Amino acid sequence: MKNTFSKRILCIVGPTASGKTALAVAAAKALNGEVISCDSMQIYRHLSIGTAKPTLREQDGVPHHLIDFADPREPFSCADYVTMATDCANDILLRGKLPIFCGGTGLYLDNTVLGTAFSSADNSTSDGAVLAELQKEFERDGIDGIYTRLASVDPQAAESIHKNNTKRVLRALEIYLVTGKTKTEWDARSHDRPMAFDACYIGLDFKDRSILHERINLRVTRMLEEGLLDEVSALYRDGFLPKGSTAAQAIGYKEFLGCIHGEMSVSEAADRVRAATRQYAKRQLTWFRRNRDIHWLYPDTVPFGENVTDVLLKQVIELFQNTR
Repeated sequence: MKNTFSKRILCIVGPTASGKTALAVAAAKALNGEVISCDSMQIYRHLSIGTAKPTLREQDGVPHHLIDFADPREPFSCADYVTMATDCANDILLRGKLPIFCGGTGLYLDNTVLGTAFSSADNSTSDGAVLAELQKEFERDGIDGIYTRLASVDPQAAESIHKNNTKRVLRALEIYLVTGKTKTEWDARSHDRPMAFDACYIGLDFKDRSILHERINLRVTRMLEEGLLDEVSALYRDGFLPKGSTAAQAIGYKEFLGCIHGEMSVSEAADRVRAATRQYAKRQLTWFRRNRDIHWLYPDTVPFGENVTDVLLKQVIELFQNTR
């Protein structure tokens, strides 16, 4: 459903390590914008190196929102993000500037653009006793059985939720057990309404997938050089990565927690991070490919010797100005 009003936003999406941050910063400077992060892990305080949180240097003076604010020990939902991101984007628009969403968490972005109303589902589909039983089952038997049950009753929800995101898996199954309707059905109800924003979507990908994989490998190497293992150790020591928390399941943190516990070597943990990140990038691309409104740009097609960000920025500006 298309919008007929002027809540125009720019969304720069794609897999991890594809160059979204640099392009978003350049676009913000060219289009009088501010960046709103759309990354489910960069929201957490203290998780900086492993989430590739943009540094002040990378932000280059452009205001960035919704990074580094949530307590990793506390739950944070898609509904929480939608509320905060909507308020943030509207504030930027009221100040006469352009909201530029940048990130790879498609679930968060899609529901923000759609204006998904979570309140009815959140308030009427919860049952503490049901959730407590699911939590006990998880602690006793692990997530596999619960995830299989979810996939059998709500395959769309299971496809969109990673098995390791136990909080969301439990919540999706709780909705079905309490109401008899799936999370997908509840979400569809909230989509029968005008979209909250008029989005121009830009996606980054690589014609040669091996280039993206090499960028991921180099990013992990750089994270180690910047002190990822020390970051994970400090977070664990200070109680910021409690068992079962979303933050403790984040790529780069889960693997090095295993290293800290003596379950694997540093090199083995690094290899697992690289493999998990490549798999995550594939899932991100699968998610975004379903959105036919995304205009895909390919950094590896930029002629040798030309500045990649500058070339892509010209395309972004043209697309933003000419697609409504």
